[in-house]
Parts: sequence; structure tokens; C-alpha cells
Amino acid sequence: MTVTVVVGNPKPASRTLAAARLLAAGLRPDAEPEVIDLVAFGPALLSWGDAAVAEAVRTVADSELVVFASPTFKATYTGLLKLFLEQFDGGTGLAGVLAVPLMLGAGPAHALAPDLLLKPVLVELGATAALPGLYLSDRTYETDGVIDAYTARWRPVAAALAAAPNPAH
Repeated sequence: MTVTVVVGNPKPASRTLAAARLLAAGLRPDAEPEVIDLVAFGPALLSWGDAAVAEAVRTVADSELVVFASPTFKATYTGLLKLFLEQFDGGTGLAGVLAVPLMLGAGPAHALAPDLLLKPVLVELGATAALPGLYLSDRTYETDGVIDAYTARWRPVAAALAAAPNPAH
């Protein structure tokens, strides 16, 4: 299975990236994820036709499982992630991709943000978002057991969806 992690944190090598890698490893322990840390693209995300951004879009579109991760900024996902998602065609750009929305924040006030704000965009782009979004405390995600509990519950579902025939791949 092809697994990719897309991180929309404006800080390189962020806690968001670390949490997304843990989530991907928990859902698909048999696959080493490709990592796309969007901050590396800088202003290239603002224009159409950049070769490196286009390659990242192809990588995501060709993946079977993608963790889309963002810190919570102003109660939603970052503009950096939004700029990347704008590169995909509506309705079909993520067809065949099992997308898992992940957001980190300082407290529980925005715990529904992955499902209410990020998941609808992924679905609009054609992704299958069958797993619930995951919201993590940016201070305790490494030790609180939330990722382990989530992946234990949803790993079989992710595996079953990956095993199903998919005409998009």
C-alpha cells in the first residue's frame, strides 16, 4: 500500500509532522510513508505549474492512504494546506485515496475541526474519508495513548478499504 503524509504546518519538522508519521505508521505499519512537508515549497504553492508541487500532487493522487495533517490555526486548518489542496481537481483529484484528516491543537475547544472543516474539503476533492478525523493535543500526543487507541480501532478498516478493488488506481 502506498502511504503519504501531507503536513501543512508553516514550521519545518514540526510536531504536526511527527504526529502524522505516528498516525500513518499505526494505520499501515507495513508501509513506510512518503512525507510531503508543504513548508518546503514556500512561494511555489502560490503559482500554478511548479514542477515540484505538481510532483507532490501526483504522489498524493497516486497514494492509497494519505494523512492530511495541520495544526489548528484560527479554529481551522492552515492556509498552507489550503493552497496545496487547491492544486487538485474538484470531485476527482483525490479519487481512490483514503484520506485521514488530522489536526493538532492546544486544547479541546476545536476537537471537531478535522471532521467539520478538513474532511469536507477532502471529500469535495473526491477522497474517501471513511475514518473519523483525529484531533490531538499538541503537547501530549506522544504519551496520551490517543494515536494508539485510534489506530487499533481503525487499522482493520483502513486495511479492508485498501484491499477493495479501486478503479482509480
